[in-house]
Amino acid sequence: MHVPQSYIEESVHIALTEDVGLEDVTSKLIPEDEFSIASVIVRENAIICGVDWFEETFNQLDSEVFIEWNTDDGEAVTVDQQICTLSGSTRALLTGERTALNFLQTLSGTATLAKQYADAVAGTGTRILDTRKTIPGLRMAQKYAVSCGGCFNHRMGLYDAILIKENHILSMGSIKDAVEAARINSPELPVEVEVENIDEFEQALAAKVERVLLDNFDIDMLKQAVKINNRQIELEASGGITLDNIRSIAETGVDYISTGAITKDVKALDLSMRFS
Repeated sequence: MHVPQSYIEESVHIALTEDVGLEDVTSKLIPEDEFSIASVIVRENAIICGVDWFEETFNQLDSEVFIEWNTDDGEAVTVDQQICTLSGSTRALLTGERTALNFLQTLSGTATLAKQYADAVAGTGTRILDTRKTIPGLRMAQKYAVSCGGCFNHRMGLYDAILIKENHILSMGSIKDAVEAARINSPELPVEVEVENIDEFEQALAAKVERVLLDNFDIDMLKQAVKINNRQIELEASGGITLDNIRSIAETGVDYISTGAITKDVKALDLSMRFS
């Protein structure tokens, strides 16, 4: 997944404005010409993500800060590994420390969790998808992190694909009517319908949508849907997905499993920056 540099710059600008305000009154105590070397250490096994955000943080504070990386996005690191070394203005290093680490720890945490989900279904042929359950303002960043962890992206927002859910169907009157309206309003976009039982699934199948989301289907219902479908369209399972049950769901033969846990249940990676 490609993330535009302009998006990274804007994200960092917002974060620095939130953190620094008009000035860092504590780092101002340090002599302006003082120079330091620091290193970032990881405290647990993980997948790294957020290198560009980390670098952009210091670039916006002082373009002369130099960062040497021992790893890159998508690479695995181990406990106590030094992942990068920074050298430059002490003031800049101190001011940017928390903002830069916030990006790196959050996105690495997302990538690490995504890797666990991807590993859980390895060999089944099923792909794990993220959702829109992301940290506000960091959707593209987190979806990038998901891809670094080996999972895949669902729609980016409400504009790039049509997902007809329960309340849309209730508002339109039927699955058939909702799908027909979608084809008229946005003929260029793929249409997916969320269903809650086999009867609704057969209605969606008859409407010839591109994909059906099987919401909270148990294993037997998933197997039944896969058999009825006979590879006509893509099937996506969702609802109640955990690392404990995801492989059994994948083994039913669905094409995709989507879960919000990858982006909303993230535990930030334990990182520390040490000055030499």
